[in-house]
Order: sequence, then structure tokens, then C-alpha cells
Amino acid sequence: MRVVIGEDQALLRDGLARILTAYGETVVATAATAPELRTAIADLSPDVAIVDVRLPPSFTDEGLRVAAQARARTPGFPVLVLSQHVEVLYARELLSDGRGGLGYLLKDRVADVARFVEAVRIVAAGGTVLDPDVVADLLSRRGQEETIARLTPREREVLRLMAEGRANAGIASRLGVTEKAVNKHINNIFGKLGLLPDGDDNRRVLAVLNYLEAP
Repeated sequence: MRVVIGEDQALLRDGLARILTAYGETVVATAATAPELRTAIADLSPDVAIVDVRLPPSFTDEGLRVAAQARARTPGFPVLVLSQHVEVLYARELLSDGRGGLGYLLKDRVADVARFVEAVRIVAAGGTVLDPDVVADLLSRRGQEETIARLTPREREVLRLMAEGRANAGIASRLGVTEKAVNKHINNIFGKLGLLPDGDDNRRVLAVLNYLEAP
């Protein structure tokens, strides 16, 4: 897997590169600014880009803009966005094109090295990974309290694990239940939310999250 990293903090940038290299991945370029990141993605065509939301020169949302531009040029181009804080607006923008190959994690999650590398690989393979705190925020901010209240505690947990990019087998292992039980929970979730399962886990996750964040 060929990776480009866009991060202005030198220590974190170097740390990410070292982590990925130690796990057998190839970091083809690192960038400290939005223009450098844009050039690296365009010239090197990596398998995935890891992008800080805020990059020089203005430290607003340049990283996100570069990611959006890359996905506009190459639909579905895999991007894992890192953020210092939960910013639901950015999560919404990432989800707006309805495609997979997306991740949004808080920078603190990098400390769990194995999980971070797993997230990068899921995104590179076309999956969707959202930070648990982002999912919790989406669940608490949407305007369908009564609808979400129909979900049982276990169904909410399944929904969160789906949003983190976990496959049904991974959810079953995490919860200590069978895959058959997980499938039943997922069908119940979609039934209660008025969404039909289409056999595509990534699109189902995106559909659910977009539904949950609707005003």
C-alpha cells in the first residue's frame, strides 16, 4: 500500500510514517502544507492519503479541501482525515459524495497503533471508518430522537461498530455473539430507520450516518 501523509506537525508526521513503515506499508511522500499535499497526490497517485483537516497556509480546512479535490478528480480516492477535535461539519462534508474509501479519526486514536493501521487499510480498500466520538456526536445531534429511541442498546452498539468500518464478523467477535445475531440486529436497525439493506456494507453505513445527521 502506497501512502501520502499531509500533516504540518513534524513529530506527528514522522511518527505516522514510521508506524506505517514498521507495518510494511510504503510512505511515498509526506507534506507539511496543502500545496505540497495536493502536488504529492496528483503526481504520485497513492493508494490512500492521510490528511490533517487544518494545514498551512491558513490552518482552516485546507487539508479537507485537498481531499475533496482529489476525490472530485478520482471518485472514491481513499482518504483518511485526522482531526484534533470532533467537527461534525467536516464529517458531513466527507460523507456528502456518497462514496466509500473514507475515514475520519481523532488524532488521539493514533496512539492505538494497531487500530490506526487497520483503519488506514480499511479506507484504502474502499471501506468507511468513523471515530467513535464522531459517531456518538452524530447520534446526539440528529433531529430524529424518537426514531433513534426505537433502537435497543445492543442495536446502537452494532450501529456504532458498523460506522467504525467493522465487518459483520468483526462486530460478532467484538460483542461475543454469532454473525447470525449480528445480521438480525442490522436488519432490525434498517427496519426501524426505514432503510433497506442493499448488501453493500459501506453504502449502508453511509446511508445510516447521513440519515442520523439530517436536521
